Amino acid sequence: MKRVGAHVSIAKGVENAPLRAYEIGAKAFAMFVRNQRQWHSKPFNKSNIELFDKYCEKYGFDKKYILPHASYLINLGSFDREKLNKSKDAFVEEINRCAQLGLRYINVHPGAHLNLAGESECLSKIADSINEILDRTQKIIVVLENTAGEGTNVGYRFEHLRDIMDKVKDKSRIGVCLDTCHLFASGYDIRTKETYDRTFEEFNDIVGFQWLIGMHLNDAKSTLGSRVDRHHSIGKGNIGLNAFRFIMNDERIDEIPMILETIDSTIWAKEIELLYELINN
Repeated sequence: MKRVGAHVSIAKGVENAPLRAYEIGAKAFAMFVRNQRQWHSKPFNKSNIELFDKYCEKYGFDKKYILPHASYLINLGSFDREKLNKSKDAFVEEINRCAQLGLRYINVHPGAHLNLAGESECLSKIADSINEILDRTQKIIVVLENTAGEGTNVGYRFEHLRDIMDKVKDKSRIGVCLDTCHLFASGYDIRTKETYDRTFEEFNDIVGFQWLIGMHLNDAKSTLGSRVDRHHSIGKGNIGLNAFRFIMNDERIDEIPMILETIDSTIWAKEIELLYELINN
């Protein structure tokens, strides 16, 4: 079964996220676990946690279909010691927040070298950061998201994800999330059945479907291989609708959170309906 949802707001309390997901007909959702524009946020109180649990149960959300997203401030590949330490501390805080809510995962962009080192050094730095963070926390699985490769971000090749994961000591606490816009912008074509199959065969060979924990479903304003991260509404961008038809009919992608981060939240409910209509069509 496919579990499609969207990245919903936590405005006025994290406990409101399940309600907002329910209102758009979601079967999964993503959210931030704190203000993603700040390094520190007010801790959850008892009411936040209890109501989050209550509403997840009320609206039928199993927590394995919730894929929280880490702050964009976090850069686990930084070669600036102060910024790296801030990033690691912030990520530990977010992992602990996920644990308080009884969640399983946290999704994160791997990092960027900011021209202070090469890509291979940055990949090693990210792996070292993750190993330290896993030692400082418990249970929550770190989910690496592929990137578009914009600027000096790494993670835009399947090999980058593999190389980071190879260096992570606790393989039970690492996984991957694939963003369709990022795939396309970084040069992986999924627009035809032939190119879709080729891309995901390559993913399976280099990383492996056993590590796929979630997907972000986004069309792209950017062009193939542009390394520009610009999301668009489903079927309205340069990827087109067929790619999402292939995804929705791919049994290898069953029973994982599939999250819309498209540009118009007012049509998320319609986009979710559209995606389900693609099954067997």
